[in-house]
Amino acid sequence: METTPGSLLSGVLYNLSMIDPLELARATEALVCRDGLRKYYRFRPSRFYGGISTADCVGCCLRCVFCWAWNVVVRPAQVGQFYSPQEVAERLLKIARKKRFGQLRISGNEPTIGWAHLMEVLPLVGKGHLFVLETNGILLGANPEYAEDLARFKENLYVRVSLKGTCEEEFSRLTGAKPEGFSLQLKALENLLRRGVRAFPASMVSFSPRENIQALAERLRTIHPAFEEFEVEELILYPHVEERLKKLGICYYTAHKPEGIPPEQV
Repeated sequence: METTPGSLLSGVLYNLSMIDPLELARATEALVCRDGLRKYYRFRPSRFYGGISTADCVGCCLRCVFCWAWNVVVRPAQVGQFYSPQEVAERLLKIARKKRFGQLRISGNEPTIGWAHLMEVLPLVGKGHLFVLETNGILLGANPEYAEDLARFKENLYVRVSLKGTCEEEFSRLTGAKPEGFSLQLKALENLLRRGVRAFPASMVSFSPRENIQALAERLRTIHPAFEEFEVEELILYPHVEERLKKLGICYYTAHKPEGIPPEQV
């Protein structure tokens, strides 16, 4: 399976087979965060989790070939507008009230980039809603103190750690990042559990043979027995995603059209 050349970010050319996700996170943060503000490109209601108010942020430290927000991920300097934590909270809560949602989230790219901003958003969304933190876990694995910060909000917080593939080799092939990044994802789960933060793993398995999926389940069980039944993510063939995979010549085992996502994955 081949990868493509990386994108030009803040003057640095990243080869997708050599991305250091921590270095990329730092470079991205310089573009999408300033003076407590963070870039977002939209606020919306979403059908996932049974209905959730969503703020889509700008900036990620991975380059997943299956990413539905690819056009945002690779252009952090050109996309989005800066918002204060107060503005983000107000917009999330307004959507939640209008749609009668009990859940809020930051999604789209990687919300743990710009940690100080996130730590200001969380206390502003109040205790009347569940905040779902969707993350690739890279920064949570590399910075144990982040889990300690999140523990202050654990009564109304759920962290969904989205593993990119089922092992180091798949992670590197799918994200363009160094394989040890997968270990950081697993470390994130350990850090969160240690601090009593509700967390659960999900994994993109559409590019994984059955034996790798089973091996991941066994590996996750050593972190926590419940993790053996991790949440399954499968490829969604949005037109731009399908086109990109075809251009790269990347094959997959399972996939769904946007209108045909299984109910258990919504």
